[in-house]
This record gives sequence, C-alpha cells and structure tokens, in this order.
Amino acid sequence: MNLEKIYSELLLNIGFPLNEIQQNWFNLEKAYSGKSRHYHNLTHLNDMIVSFERYAVQIQNPNEILFSIFYHDYIYKSSKKDNELKSAEYSLSILPENTSLDKKFIFDAICATQLHVHNTIEDINWLIDFDLKILARDWEAYQIYYEQIRKEYRIYPDFLYKPGRAKALKHFLENEFIFQTNEFRNLYEERARSNIEREISILEKK
Repeated sequence: MNLEKIYSELLLNIGFPLNEIQQNWFNLEKAYSGKSRHYHNLTHLNDMIVSFERYAVQIQNPNEILFSIFYHDYIYKSSKKDNELKSAEYSLSILPENTSLDKKFIFDAICATQLHVHNTIEDINWLIDFDLKILARDWEAYQIYYEQIRKEYRIYPDFLYKPGRAKALKHFLENEFIFQTNEFRNLYEERARSNIEREISILEKK
C-alpha cells in the first residue's frame, strides 16, 4: 500500500494547495518514524487504512475518518496522557480555511481513540475498531504487538509497567464489548478477549 499516494490524494481532495501536501507528508512520515515508535508507526497506519478501505462503503464521512486515521497518533509520547488531544489540535491547525472537512467531527474522532468507548456517531465507532483490530490478531502477531508496546514504555521498570498495563487491559475486559461495531464484534471480539486474558496472565506471573 502506498501511504503517501493515499495521503496526497486525500489532501488534494479536501482543499490543500499542492505546495503544502509534500511538506505535510514529510512531517507526518517523520513523526510516525521516530525511534521510539515501535508500534504507533507507519505500519499501524497502514493496517488501519487496510481496514478503512474494506469498510469505506459503510462510512458516511470517509474523508474525515481517513484524515483522522493519519493524524490520530501524530503526537505520541508514552509519558504523556494527552497525546490524542494534542494530535487532534495539531490536525486542525494544518487544515486550510476552505477545507470541506468537518473540523469538530475530526477533533472528536481523534479524541475518541483515547478511551475507545462507544460513540453516538457510528463513523467514529468504525475508527475506534480499526485502531483496536490488532487485539484480535493470531497469538504470534499479538505477542509482537505487546512486545512493541513494552518497548515504547521502556522508560518504566517492570514493577511499574506490568501492573499499569494489566490494569489498562482489564479495563477492556470490564466493558460489555471491546469493539464498537457489530461487524467487528462478530468477527474479532472472542479472539481479542482471549489474547488480552493471556497477556494479563503473563504480566501477573510472579
């Protein structure tokens, strides 16, 4: 998949002048390619866009969702709790005044990827599910994912990281559903819960 081509076509369609598109792509590629980006990187964007393209016909605001995918983790620091807010603010700051996009929708969509809870707007539920689809990979791929997450939080020693990660994972299990769309629940809910339970058991081993 050619992310730059998809990105450039999107920006052209929503009102960006040609001379700004290349610079914006450079900035985005640099942000997602940082040395600390072991999981929240261009591969993650690619995976989300694969899902987006598969379900785009069911999305009412495809340009807003695609733009939100590109920018939802633009700012990512494992020591901060406001990454989604900062990413949302940044995404709006680069939009041209004459853009056809719904700015409030984008802001709300990106912020929704922080808590991953059900949204009244179904398009945003699709975005949340695209973001969480990794949880339902086969176990070998899931192991790679949680090892990448651990690397992103390497500044924290195990005695802090393990209970913190376990608490975050248990939060998913406490919700009635992990996935917010019926489609993803039917396809992925069972495997995601199994993977999460297995990781928690590993984290809690003495």
